[in-house]
Amino acid sequence: MRNSLWVWLLFLAAFYCAWLILVAGFGYWDAARENWPMALAMAIGSYAAGSTPMGGGTVGFPVLVLLFDTPASLGRDFSFAVQSIGMVSASIFILCRRQPLAWSMLRGAMLGALVGTPLGILFVAPAIPELWVKLAFAVIWGSFGVLHLYRLREITSHGEIAGSSPRRDFRVGLLLGALAGGLAAAVTGVGIDMVIYAALVLLCRVDLKVAIPTSVVIMAFTSLVGVAVKSLAGDWQPQVFGNWLAAAPVVALGAPLGVFIVGLIGRRPTLLVVAILCVVQFVWTCSAEWDAMGQLGLLMALIAVGACLLVFEWLRRLGLRMTAGNTLNRKIPAVHTELSGAA
Repeated sequence: MRNSLWVWLLFLAAFYCAWLILVAGFGYWDAARENWPMALAMAIGSYAAGSTPMGGGTVGFPVLVLLFDTPASLGRDFSFAVQSIGMVSASIFILCRRQPLAWSMLRGAMLGALVGTPLGILFVAPAIPELWVKLAFAVIWGSFGVLHLYRLREITSHGEIAGSSPRRDFRVGLLLGALAGGLAAAVTGVGIDMVIYAALVLLCRVDLKVAIPTSVVIMAFTSLVGVAVKSLAGDWQPQVFGNWLAAAPVVALGAPLGVFIVGLIGRRPTLLVVAILCVVQFVWTCSAEWDAMGQLGLLMALIAVGACLLVFEWLRRLGLRMTAGNTLNRKIPAVHTELSGAA
């Protein structure tokens, strides 16, 4: 592990040199200094990005959109930009430490995201109103929070290191990567990490020590795809660069720090706090947008959360049935062997 960490340290050195050239050589220090509140917010967001199945944009989005009252499209663009540093740094750190990953599902999800994310950015996101972007973010992470408030003990008790069917996991990852990349990440800047994480812990019953690092890597990959597509299309919100300058030096270290510290304190306390914050941001969004939503909008948001939870529960039951089937299949050959020996 120590012999591999030089790759991560080299990445950090290259990034900080590039950042210093920008702020000192090209005169962007004032832009970075003016956006210091975002750096402070991302100190917390980057820890969550490395220690939970939540991208750094999960904190950056509500801070920009709800606290600073900026457009939702700015929150989405900032999520891609900041995660392209923080989540990538955390991913390199994870790979250097040789942490186990659910490679079959991850490969499928990467391929799906490579197709779905550009299509979503170019064709889906421009058609979504700002209010719907805010509500989509609130619903995705609100349902994630509720799920963990009542399923946390079960989720943290899984012991599978990887899925039991690599071909199936690849196909599931491919489908979910395309859908989540095009309909969640492309619209809000986050979400594909939570979708892949949910499939791993609910459907495949995978250990959090595998599921969370896998979700970090898929979000890093999707963020890079998002940055590339938006850069080629020239479709960045003007305020993204200043906020990125302020936050990037923080998340480059903060996200890997989250990967490291959560191994010391355990994932259950962190996930519990994050789950509560996810529910709080849902309530906050609905309160802030009450004039635009009204009672009908609130009802639709609650129905959407309920629909997400139903999907989660369906995945969980399907995972339980597959686990029972795999256990039975392992027992039958063992019994057959015993009977053959007795004969």
